[in-house]
Amino acid sequence: MQITLDVPEQFCMEFSPVELGRRIKLYAALTMYQSGSLSAGAACEFAGVDRFTFIAECKQHNIAMINYEPGELAAEAAAFRKAS
Repeated sequence: MQITLDVPEQFCMEFSPVELGRRIKLYAALTMYQSGSLSAGAACEFAGVDRFTFIAECKQHNIAMINYEPGELAAEAAAFRKAS
């Protein structure tokens, strides 16, 4: 699928149209991953980057790769201690 965006010229000065499109796809993938709309694998595919690049971008933008619900990590730690 192809989506067309109208971007004011003033925002295209620093990047070529191809580079700007690549960045928009990456930022959209990061946002959708962070919101839970996409898995990490789907976000990589959406952005057209490998998993290592995606992880590096998440780190650069302070996006956690592992998200636990409140209390979930404590419950997993307790289960681990029981099993040991």
